[in-house]
Amino acid sequence: MYQGQNRKVVLIGTGMVGMSYAYALLNQNVCDELVLIDIDKKRATGEAMDLNHGLAFSGSNMKIYAGDYSDCSNADIVSICAGVAQKPGETRLDLLLRNTEVFRSIVSPVTESGFNGIFLVATNPVDIMTRITCTLSGFNPRRVLGTGTTLDTARLRYLLGRMFGVDPRNMHAYVMGEHGDSEFVPWSLAMMACRPVLELCEESGGKYTMEALLSIQDEVKNAAYKIIEAKKATYYGIGMAMTRITRAIFGNESSVLTVSAMLRGEYGQNRVFTGVPAIINASGIQKVLELPLNADEQGQLNASCGKLKEYYQDLNLE
Repeated sequence: MYQGQNRKVVLIGTGMVGMSYAYALLNQNVCDELVLIDIDKKRATGEAMDLNHGLAFSGSNMKIYAGDYSDCSNADIVSICAGVAQKPGETRLDLLLRNTEVFRSIVSPVTESGFNGIFLVATNPVDIMTRITCTLSGFNPRRVLGTGTTLDTARLRYLLGRMFGVDPRNMHAYVMGEHGDSEFVPWSLAMMACRPVLELCEESGGKYTMEALLSIQDEVKNAAYKIIEAKKATYYGIGMAMTRITRAIFGNESSVLTVSAMLRGEYGQNRVFTGVPAIINASGIQKVLELPLNADEQGQLNASCGKLKEYYQDLNLE
């Protein structure tokens, strides 16, 4: 739990996602100390130099340097962006097995350093990798969270705001479940300010329709595929999502964000990490919010959690 005045983040993995996060941390002046760790130490050193050269323009006096696992001992947050990319023709399970080995080589030295803070995981498939981090570290699940559907929820609110002509910050809707193909939007709970979105559709005389909402849901779900097709990878959005979560922790905000959190009885699910609205503050996940899903939405969440449990069990970690 964050207690001191020196807000310290250790970032493991200086690829595009990790460095988008680091760049956003610097620009938003979110922490006081940022340590970069990578298997390629030379790259981490170069990235630290590059960021330091922008300090004079940032209004920040962050201390940024390349380090090693011993630097985790007094860190508040360890953010994991490391992992291997999927090879052509490689199955999801094969990728998971390779990434599990990568995480073994990371989580053990982090915990051995005496780290007692919060793990923030961004590596995909994020729900499974977050659960793996929790298992390997032995940490209380409330101190292990993944980026979950935070970015998907931001995409959803952006698109709903555009449809209704309203600031996305006044659209209250969530993407829940796996960060992936089985994610869904509980439309029965979507609001514009305090007005239900489904009610607005009914009253609009055909201007806003359920078909349009479902089209938005598909666009949110497939956004990453489109971006990857166009530019090979997604990183700015997820870097900003990680920064938002980090701000909520350091500011002890008790903000509601759809992180990947372990369900322990909520929504009738147990021992599965998935994207759900949760209250995030200095202790990590203070509480998972249980929303009143209708029967169809609960069915979608059950199916999503079922998939995630299946993938995890195939790894034979426990």
